[in-house]
Amino acid sequence: MNAAVIFGLLIVLMLTGMPISISLGLTVLTFLFTFTQVPIESVALKLFTGIEKFEIMAIPFFILAGNFLTHGGVARRMINFATSMVGHWHGGLGLAGVMACALFAAVSGSSPATVVAIGSIILPAMVKQGFPNRFGAGIITTSGALGILIPPSLVMVMYAVATNTSVGALFMAGVIPGLVLATLLGAVTWYIAWKNDFPRLAPATWAQRFQALREAIWGLALIVIVIGGIYTGIFTPTEAAAMSAVYAFIIAVFVYKDMPLKGVPKILLSSASMSAMLLYIITNAVLFSFVLANENIPHAIADWIVGKELGVIAFLLVVNVLLLAAGNFMEPSSIVLIMAPILFPVAMKLGIDPIHFGILIVVNMEVGMCHPPVGLNLYVASGITKMGITELTVAVWPWLLAMLGFLMAVTYWPPLSIWLPKVLGVM
Repeated sequence: MNAAVIFGLLIVLMLTGMPISISLGLTVLTFLFTFTQVPIESVALKLFTGIEKFEIMAIPFFILAGNFLTHGGVARRMINFATSMVGHWHGGLGLAGVMACALFAAVSGSSPATVVAIGSIILPAMVKQGFPNRFGAGIITTSGALGILIPPSLVMVMYAVATNTSVGALFMAGVIPGLVLATLLGAVTWYIAWKNDFPRLAPATWAQRFQALREAIWGLALIVIVIGGIYTGIFTPTEAAAMSAVYAFIIAVFVYKDMPLKGVPKILLSSASMSAMLLYIITNAVLFSFVLANENIPHAIADWIVGKELGVIAFLLVVNVLLLAAGNFMEPSSIVLIMAPILFPVAMKLGIDPIHFGILIVVNMEVGMCHPPVGLNLYVASGITKMGITELTVAVWPWLLAMLGFLMAVTYWPPLSIWLPKVLGVM
């Protein structure tokens, strides 16, 4: 009964168009004051303790690093390097877009940032070279989603916070799935370009490739610093986030010099604004989880599902359908913070690995970012391409179908996610 009241109230508030974070907070307060005897002091205490986890500090740092990289010329140099390597293949610039998105994803941690940074540079170049607008838009919208699967990833940090899972293990678990998905999206791009005989660039010489690599090396080095530092134990994922923010500032301002010092306060302000928004969502989601736990709802749901003898295969299918449906009207951070505390206890009871379950959720979030009505990447790409959401939805279908196939592989073949962390000894 209590579960029905909580979720009913949350859905009604969200349907009014109210922001997710405020809907969560109002749901919690209304339920606590109407149906329980929980003192107001404990609510205030939970608001403060909810965001004092060390891992949460990674979020503002990764956002800051991503903003420095987006505005600091790193994206352009990564695109030049990718173009020199694969530009002569069928759909060369499109393939370069996929490769550049994968490289930028490995330093930014954010899908919308990847779409903006790579899309705003490569899409005009593709149109100029004679590629259809839809083709370029489809590539960038879906490849930009790699931003939350290839580590570092803000969504993985959210999942770790919600479930007390190792951020480092999640980051390592995202490497192979991220590379596989990038390859898959590249294969779809190549096939469409080959079938339609889209333009190809002249092959670059090895001297040109070396020059492009030399220019991009400062940005690419950040991948080694973050992943290498976490793997070798030099620093934690949170410390890696702080390191990446400082490093991104140095290369944007002093190495590439594409960003003047007077532009730094604006970057700091926009990063603080985005961090505050995410932290506000996290705070309210922590309160929501507190209410659920107080009413023993997650365990009741877990017992009910286990009692139905769904089994692992059926449960994972239900999780996928539920998360994809949630992706229709919510953004990834909110979905993870609301759904993970509910679904995680069930997954543990069924013996599903927490790291595998985390990667499954992240891939679902990727797909959700690319389909209507509220796919974040669709809106970002719409702003860059000046295409409507309906037209963009049609444009992304070939890549979206490939992503759904990949989701099934991640769901039912755990070694794809957990092999690398096990080999590296971080699980």
